[in-house]
Amino acid sequence: METAVTMKKSRSAATKAKEGTSPSRLIDGRIKELGGWRGKTLAQVRAVIKDACPDVVEEWKWRGVPVWEHDGIICTGETYKAVVKLTFAKGAALKDPSSLFNSSLEGNVRRAIDIHEGETIDDKALKALIRAAAALNTSAAGTKSKKR
Repeated sequence: METAVTMKKSRSAATKAKEGTSPSRLIDGRIKELGGWRGKTLAQVRAVIKDACPDVVEEWKWRGVPVWEHDGIICTGETYKAVVKLTFAKGAALKDPSSLFNSSLEGNVRRAIDIHEGETIDDKALKALIRAAAALNTSAAGTKSKKR
């Protein structure tokens, strides 16, 4: 017979999201649930994102994907067995002088950074990319509001 504690532990992140748990707490939970190098990597990129854009808004979308927004989506933080993937919604429009983008390079809109176990993250370059993505969103939002 399951106890209330056991049943509570078995609720999925999607269920928790429906129940009103904040996106930030859901991301905390995902990091803890992943553990290991993937949890550590997701926590590290999250810290860099928050440092680069202190007013970033954390969201939880598409049945469990951490999303960081500032006047639109900056990037998502997907986790797979062999990679932590940061997908930038408007990555193709961003300059990437440090060549961080290494995935989804064929598209006209998105670009991604695949981080594998053991790889290091260039925090300075990632911060610059985050700031550029936020600035692009802000300029795009400003353009839209001026046309109204």
